[in-house]
Amino acid sequence: MSQSTGEQAFADGSLLPSEERRLKLRKWRSFRDGLSLYGVGTGGLGVIFALALIFIYLFYETFPLLKPVSVDLTYEYAVPGAADPEPTLHVVLDRFEQIGARFSKSGAITFFDATTGTERERLEIPTPEGAYITSFGRAESRRGLFAYGFSDGSVLPLTLNFTQSFVGGQRVIRPELSFPLGDEPIRIGEGQIEISDGEVIEYSALAVVEGRGGFVVAGATEDGDIAMAMFSTRRNLMTGDVQIQRQDYRLPSLERPVRQLLVNQSLRNLFAIDDRGRLFSFDIVDRNNPFLIEEVDLTGPDAQVTAAEFLVGMRSLIVGGSDGSVRQWFLVRDEETGRSELTFIREFREHPGAITFIAPEYLRKGFLVGDETGKVGLHYATSGATLSQKPVFDTPVTRLAMGPNNARALVISEADGLVRVLDIDNPHPQTTLSALWGRVWYEGRAQPEFIWQSSSADDAFEAKFSLVPLSVGTLKAALFAMLLATPLAIMGAIYTAYFMAPAIRRVVKPSIELMEALPTVILGFLAGIWLAPYVENNLPILITGVILFPLAILVAAFAWSRLPQAVKSLVPPGWEAALLVPVVIFTGWVVITSSPWIEVAFFDGSMRQWFTDVGIPYDQRNALIVGMAMGFAVIPTIFSIAEDAVFSVPKHLTNGSLALGATLWQTVTGVVLLTASPGIFSAIMIGFGRAVGETMIVLMASGNSPIVNFNLFEGMRTLAANIAVELPETAVGSTHFRVLFLSALVLLVFTFLLNTAAELVRQRL
Repeated sequence: MSQSTGEQAFADGSLLPSEERRLKLRKWRSFRDGLSLYGVGTGGLGVIFALALIFIYLFYETFPLLKPVSVDLTYEYAVPGAADPEPTLHVVLDRFEQIGARFSKSGAITFFDATTGTERERLEIPTPEGAYITSFGRAESRRGLFAYGFSDGSVLPLTLNFTQSFVGGQRVIRPELSFPLGDEPIRIGEGQIEISDGEVIEYSALAVVEGRGGFVVAGATEDGDIAMAMFSTRRNLMTGDVQIQRQDYRLPSLERPVRQLLVNQSLRNLFAIDDRGRLFSFDIVDRNNPFLIEEVDLTGPDAQVTAAEFLVGMRSLIVGGSDGSVRQWFLVRDEETGRSELTFIREFREHPGAITFIAPEYLRKGFLVGDETGKVGLHYATSGATLSQKPVFDTPVTRLAMGPNNARALVISEADGLVRVLDIDNPHPQTTLSALWGRVWYEGRAQPEFIWQSSSADDAFEAKFSLVPLSVGTLKAALFAMLLATPLAIMGAIYTAYFMAPAIRRVVKPSIELMEALPTVILGFLAGIWLAPYVENNLPILITGVILFPLAILVAAFAWSRLPQAVKSLVPPGWEAALLVPVVIFTGWVVITSSPWIEVAFFDGSMRQWFTDVGIPYDQRNALIVGMAMGFAVIPTIFSIAEDAVFSVPKHLTNGSLALGATLWQTVTGVVLLTASPGIFSAIMIGFGRAVGETMIVLMASGNSPIVNFNLFEGMRTLAANIAVELPETAVGSTHFRVLFLSALVLLVFTFLLNTAAELVRQRL
């Protein structure tokens, strides 16, 4: 036995470290094991912590959508203009919600501090000598357009604007009255309404609106007669004089007292409500021949209409009844007759008393409602939600004024002689659960639908935030991508791992994995610019390709099986797939060159037009193109994981199967696939998660149309693509902004649940 430093020699010639050396090695190994254990654990916890932070941040941005509406009673003061005992006709607030304006039946307009009620200024409208005010009409709130009707039958339209200036660094707001048709009252009934000698026209209802053609003024009497005229103005550039042109409408008489007139901004319809609460809808497109379209009972036989008002955009009519009901109506086009008919859409929570006044919001589809019990309700039309009902007075609410910023409202009770101020916090009224995930009947639509349309050039646009089209589009894109990628990737992985020769496998596997490094923006660009037009112009290749490629491969395989063994032995085992390359190339050439002939023979020269003729919509950028491009991007992910899973099956299992007499194919189906099934399942789920979160390919190749169907030849819009398109352009903190973050949260939760379920299944397998 010999001995050297730190080592001991044994009879078999082996060397063993000394006790001290072995102790050091054990300590070092223990340190490395602990470092690996806690390092990997810390990394895993870090990943979980990062995901939790992402979830918390998305929820933080989304949480304001869940915040309940608050309506608080803050200030109270006497009705401004105490020296004016006449009733209040209307109340408005300026854009900063600091100054209020009270329109009195005496013709005075009193401007006051909206917080304290302190009177600031008082203006008088020009009234004809010996006449008094008998009626009052207004356009939608954001226009600031009003009209007074006088006892001599004349009408005076006017506009109220609040101008701002800065004096000494302080904002100064001053009201300004202007008269778009001149400060002299006009007459609209002469020649249209039959009157006796010495009789004057006294209007019981007025309506004024500024439309595309000019200003329209309409008036109705207690006898049911309706007069209407359009005034257009033109300014002479040389002299500065304003010329007014007039066009009169001749409407049939209702022969009943008219209580309210409403004209929509498109100047296509006039609605007249009589003393029974019935609405008469007139078509006024042809000014020489207006005609009655329909007569509608708005509240039913047991109630009467006590208030009616257009929402912003003048498409929806909110009707309040004597029974406390609040209903929404708007015009819906009848497909059979081609006419638009007033249709009941939805009903809001009932008030305890008759509705006395309705005040719509300036830029949204919300509105305030006051009733005779003194309660004020805040409603939102798109979501159909009643957001708040709050008692403000013990006496009837006379007038309401909603601020342009939807943050303040004035409530007046003439019986108490008081104004009470409501502070409103209502930033996201349209994002209820039913509005985001249910069918909603939007203005101008024939029925309730799932729609995503977040913006428009029209200020009165009704934002549509249904997440259903985006969620369906996400599943649609992922589904078609997986239908292409899964069979190709899984079967390719099985063949590569088990049947292919090692030499060729070392080339094929890295080549396919290298496909994953190709930027998806390049794939999306090629799919949208080249692939989509090519497929549209050669649609028969979809049919011939699906039929001929599998058939050609089967024929080639059958022919190979019938060749003599001497010929087959010339090809080394595992290289048989190389023989399919020329078969695939030749079949591809046949598929492409036969496309024009097939179109002529079976589809009258255009398969694209044939689809249209049989009622199948076809968009150039559609789910098929997305499936092909995104499937190409997903194949490397599924292939790589599945191939590793198959290749890692222990050799003793396969060798044992072969030793027992099983063929290679029987071994694959009975042993390899069962053993590798968890890895294959994981590959499919990871590929599906990749498809769900893909952005650029869908963005560039899908057409980005948010529709709800699984038609292979129509496009879609996914959650990820929608976020990428709209988030850079939305206002921070807006409802649109937060709904986009909600979309991201939905996508995160969806992928998290999917991956969790996949892991549970994998462990079970």
